[in-house]
Amino acid sequence: MFEGQPKGLYALALANTGERFGYYTMLAIFTLFLQAKFGFTAATTSTIFASFLAGVYFMPLIGGILADKFGYGKMVTTGIIIMFAGYVLLAIPMATNIGLYSMFGALALIALGTGLFKGNLQVMVGNLYDAPEYSAKRDTAFSLFYMAINIGALFAPTAATAMTNYVLGKAGFSYVPQIPSLAHQFLDGTITAEGEATLTAMQTAQNFTGSMADFCTTYIEKLSEAYNYGFGVACISLIASMAIYIIFRPTFKHADYNSKQAKPANVHEEELTPAQTKERIVALLLVFAVVIFFWMAFHQNGLTMTFFARDYTAHEVTGMDRLGFSVWNLALLIVTVYAGFSLFQSKTGKGKLISGVIATLALVVLGINYGTMDPTLPILPQIFQQFNPFFVVALTPVSLAVFGSLAKKGKEPSAPRKIGIGMVIAAVGFMLLAFGSFGLPTPAEVEANGIAESALVSPNWLISTYLVLTFAELFLSPMGISFVSKVAPPKYKGAMMGLWFVATAIGNYLVAIIGYLWGDMQLWMVWSVLIVCCLLSALFIFSIMKKLEKVAK
Repeated sequence: MFEGQPKGLYALALANTGERFGYYTMLAIFTLFLQAKFGFTAATTSTIFASFLAGVYFMPLIGGILADKFGYGKMVTTGIIIMFAGYVLLAIPMATNIGLYSMFGALALIALGTGLFKGNLQVMVGNLYDAPEYSAKRDTAFSLFYMAINIGALFAPTAATAMTNYVLGKAGFSYVPQIPSLAHQFLDGTITAEGEATLTAMQTAQNFTGSMADFCTTYIEKLSEAYNYGFGVACISLIASMAIYIIFRPTFKHADYNSKQAKPANVHEEELTPAQTKERIVALLLVFAVVIFFWMAFHQNGLTMTFFARDYTAHEVTGMDRLGFSVWNLALLIVTVYAGFSLFQSKTGKGKLISGVIATLALVVLGINYGTMDPTLPILPQIFQQFNPFFVVALTPVSLAVFGSLAKKGKEPSAPRKIGIGMVIAAVGFMLLAFGSFGLPTPAEVEANGIAESALVSPNWLISTYLVLTFAELFLSPMGISFVSKVAPPKYKGAMMGLWFVATAIGNYLVAIIGYLWGDMQLWMVWSVLIVCCLLSALFIFSIMKKLEKVAK
């Protein structure tokens, strides 16, 4: 899958990996930060989170329009600088009143910078494959590019967790999910007697000898500061991303062209009639309408699925479950998977030997790591967000192998058909979570009275859901981007890629709807809303499949 790809793909992918590492470090703890520092309700947190995500994915439309006029490279560079300024603002600890305004300013800068950076970088990837010698590798390239994004996302929750534990540890605290909510309730005078008794026990466990008010104020302050440090990680990652982009620019400079600029001699843009242009734009808009509901469901990972991890999932793991909560163990599993594929695909004995040795060493180190782990491993809610990128990276060669085999037999599904299948798979993922939520108290009950340790569910419910949603993502997201890159009329490439992100933005804004339901409604009913949305979207796209497949040929 790596053979025959242009060097520019790897440079652009690495630049994106650095930026995504910072972004997902921030996103892993963002909703936790909102509730810890400001004491926001689930509804208010959902509105801010969804509005920010919508902004992040709407601004690429503006970035695409500007790039169609001024060039993609200029917009990418400007975007990195603006994002950096936003992350710096988030990283500086501030008093609550000033910090609130600073936070909103930071979110606006990050959304604008991402809009200039993200879509235009992907258009340049697509431009690399306009050359005839690379055109057949377009889908594989976007799968590899998508995998690189997720390598950055894989390590992000661990970075955020390390910062949280470090800053709290320096203050003599440890992370307890229920303390921030109960502390704000105490300070606001809304805490129940049962909640105050729970908070008193937690203060004693934290070895804090001052008053209850001092404990609440100090814990909130230190936890908020820990999240600020986590946001600071994004600043460092953006510096690395900019360095990669500048140093390796010669490998992709020839792909930095739009319809108004000179193109490489080996690139010939097809001429479309007005009717063909209209037909393609209509087909793209229909696909965009479907993916809205996928992103509405998928990006619950930073909102309600994080709430579920915090409030309903066991706070420590034992046995084999410990393996998945170390990012280094996950990295070793990825190495094993790739070495295994190389073992079977190598055409020489030497290649097979090297691959076998690497796979064996990775498994040996994994076994040693497992043997030296503590019998019980505490886990923080944000760490669950590492499973989706892990599954993406680990399963990408599997999906490419399957699709490659089907392609050789002439049976590979078209990109629109893959999107429809992805929607059905997403519905199955939330069916799992709905099943695991039966019998649990409502979020409102947990907020008021807490939840007994014995009622917490196994982490495997969330992990299994992430696994199934990853299958859906691999069917939908990289294929969707590839479809846009291939079908978009040449004069509107930037705008069409921008509209892909607008559809994602609308889906992200609708994420808040599920957050608004996070209260008195039973959890299985909350997840069922997403199941119905995914199934209806799948039904719609299959009903217009012939129209979509016609323009995809």
